[in-house]
Amino acid sequence: MAHKKAGGSKARQGGNVAGKRRGVKVGDGQIVKAGAIISRQLGTLIKPGKNVGLGRDFTLFALKDGRVRYSNLRKDKKQVSVVSS
Repeated sequence: MAHKKAGGSKARQGGNVAGKRRGVKVGDGQIVKAGAIISRQLGTLIKPGKNVGLGRDFTLFALKDGRVRYSNLRKDKKQVSVVSS
């Protein structure tokens, strides 16, 4: 007979787990260099615009040097572009 109850391993069982550091990293009007991360997100909450790339994990990054510009596509969707300054 078993002396211990069978316990399944669960991810994040500890309770005090570090965050994923998601969110907007660069605000509207700020200057970025090519390759700089603009936003980390789950899904395409913010769509990539001109001179902005989309990573496999939905990370938005600048393809060229310039100034970040946000615009509204719809009521619930935004788009970010990098315009040369």
